[in-house]
Amino acid sequence: MSVFTPVTRPELETFVAPYRLGRLLDFQGIAAGTENSNFFVSLEQGEFVLTLIERGPSEDMPFFIELLDVLHEADMPVPYALRDADGNALRELCGKPALLQPRLSGKHIKTPNNQHCAQVGELLAHIHLATRERIITRRTDRGLEWMLSAGSELAADLEAAPRQLLDQALVEIDAHKAQILGLPQANLHADLFRDNVMFEGSHLTGVIDFYNACSGPMLYDIAITLNDWCSGADGSIDLPRAQALLAAYAALRPFTASEAELWPVMLRVACVRFWLSRLIAAKSFAGMDVMIHDPSEFEVRLAQRQQVALHLPFAL
Repeated sequence: MSVFTPVTRPELETFVAPYRLGRLLDFQGIAAGTENSNFFVSLEQGEFVLTLIERGPSEDMPFFIELLDVLHEADMPVPYALRDADGNALRELCGKPALLQPRLSGKHIKTPNNQHCAQVGELLAHIHLATRERIITRRTDRGLEWMLSAGSELAADLEAAPRQLLDQALVEIDAHKAQILGLPQANLHADLFRDNVMFEGSHLTGVIDFYNACSGPMLYDIAITLNDWCSGADGSIDLPRAQALLAAYAALRPFTASEAELWPVMLRVACVRFWLSRLIAAKSFAGMDVMIHDPSEFEVRLAQRQQVALHLPFAL
């Protein structure tokens, strides 16, 4: 189970008391997390999620809190931080920064259809539109420079074929850094995978896990999202799903010519980012009772993205 920091019932009772949400009824660890410790918490006044931040400096937490407040105020289904009786959103539990947030309804979609993908594209556009005029600055710790550095180190441990694939991608990233960073920007979710979105039937009810959120090129966020929601079993792009996602997004925020030009590159960049982070997780947590996603999934997708037939719609 992916709970890195265990919490006892007495510790949790002390923690939740200042929220004045009633007695602690029950709690359980959430197995799906790969970077933070998460718990479902049942209190007399409702259902909540407790997150202990395991990765990243605590000084980044005000960014996450402010971003979620902005999105909540824009009527998006996000798990904004609750305040305790003294108005504190960020607190500490077991020596870790901790947040208590409402538990959103719905379930994750394992096999999305065109309608699911269209709603995800629309959601992503709303996130970008809500923040692009007043971007809350946070530089990701897994950006282009990190990819170049970590990729060079990890390539040495790969077999010849994947090493060649990665080396080729790193050369491309280095060559296009300035162009990528010059694309239109906003705040990004940067991890909008299927396990971070909830649906009730075909209706999107929630988006969670903003702990990779940052400021950066909107096209990067779209590429990350599409690579997960619109990939087939063989790693290739499912065109009907991808076109549904892109069309729904573009209906709210049309793409630019510079974004259309860099679209194939950005799809490959997004593959590299998660291939590398999964390789690091597999190495760091080997033998531990922690959920580790298969790194080869993004190796395969990167190989499939060497030729991209999918174009951005309505590029201006």
